[in-house]
Amino acid sequence: MAERFNVGGVLLPRPFVIRRLGHFGINVDNSDRSLDFYTRLLGFRMSDPIDFGARIPVDERASYGSTSGYFLRHGTDHHSLVLFPRTVVDRLNPHYRTCPENTTNQITWQVGSLAEIVNGHDWFKNTDRKVLRAGRDVPGSNWHFYPPDPDGHVNELYYGIEQIGWSGRSKPLQVHQLRHERPPTLPFRSEYAEVNEAIANGTSLDSGNRGTDPAPETFDVDGVLLGRPFKVVKVGPIRLFVEDIDKAIAFYRDDLGLDVTQEVNYLGHRCVFFRANTEHHSLGVYPIALRAQLDLRQDTTLLSFGLQVATYTQLKAALQFLRSNGVQIKTLPSALFPGMDYQALAIDPDGHAIQLFYRMDQVGWDGQVRPDQAPIGPPDVWPDAVEPESDVYKGEVLLGPFN
Repeated sequence: MAERFNVGGVLLPRPFVIRRLGHFGINVDNSDRSLDFYTRLLGFRMSDPIDFGARIPVDERASYGSTSGYFLRHGTDHHSLVLFPRTVVDRLNPHYRTCPENTTNQITWQVGSLAEIVNGHDWFKNTDRKVLRAGRDVPGSNWHFYPPDPDGHVNELYYGIEQIGWSGRSKPLQVHQLRHERPPTLPFRSEYAEVNEAIANGTSLDSGNRGTDPAPETFDVDGVLLGRPFKVVKVGPIRLFVEDIDKAIAFYRDDLGLDVTQEVNYLGHRCVFFRANTEHHSLGVYPIALRAQLDLRQDTTLLSFGLQVATYTQLKAALQFLRSNGVQIKTLPSALFPGMDYQALAIDPDGHAIQLFYRMDQVGWDGQVRPDQAPIGPPDVWPDAVEPESDVYKGEVLLGPFN
């Protein structure tokens, strides 16, 4: 009988359970240009910058241009999107770059406890599964370990990311010594105790970075004034091109424990969709041979990443707003995106495709999916209002106000 692990009193086939897609990162050609795009046009706020310049030899530094990266958030998690300078990351982490076309920085999955991180890390190491590094990083303060998939996409399993409250301030720089290079010995002190220690050492809790919105609040978004006519409420799903679908399944299903929701045959290409919770999918993998048939960036293994907005009305407004600001909007056949209806792709300054949508099918206790729906036309023929699906506005919700 296969070994089982006690995870919070439930016997499971691995010593952790992924609860959701937490955050996502991309490596970009110009991080300052991308920062403007994702804050001014999409409404993310910068939680903290990070400067990699000190890690590069002085005689090389000038050749890299900006060495800054940025942690961005749409809600209270310290970061839900990370923008890092691609050439700098390649220089500092050449062992990560097993595929030169991989522009994803990290695909990050939240588990439920620190014990799951420690025990999950040990399980990966004891079963000869690859781990790039482990410990705790700042900014963000989350405990984690990093296993790569067979194509070199860096995945992160984490627990306990820093939360940013009503003041909008991240943790002060003086607290950044919390970084650890390995998992802790359990039990470990609480974050509350860490904050008490910082206060006792004279650290001002008001000295952290406070991200601002560069756009004036001129849009009425369901009763709240915002700098654009929509609010991002969730990150994901992630869509990847992979060399070998079976190897990808072995990693994401068998190693990470994601559920396979559905498989689709698109023009002879096998595409597989995984879920972490009740959403139809938080990850889709597509054979890399399909990439040449899609009118998208051809030198990245990232097909797209999703940003969910709060309502259907906001989705229509978002696409119109972005188009009016010079952003290219594209559509692909809906057969590539099972479990979704109204959605479209916005192209960022690096050519990455951002999938904007307002709802996704939710999967219940029996694991059954809704039958495939009729294809949806392009945004310019969408109706002003739509009939509700049974799971409209269900699933993960944004905690906190639209700010």
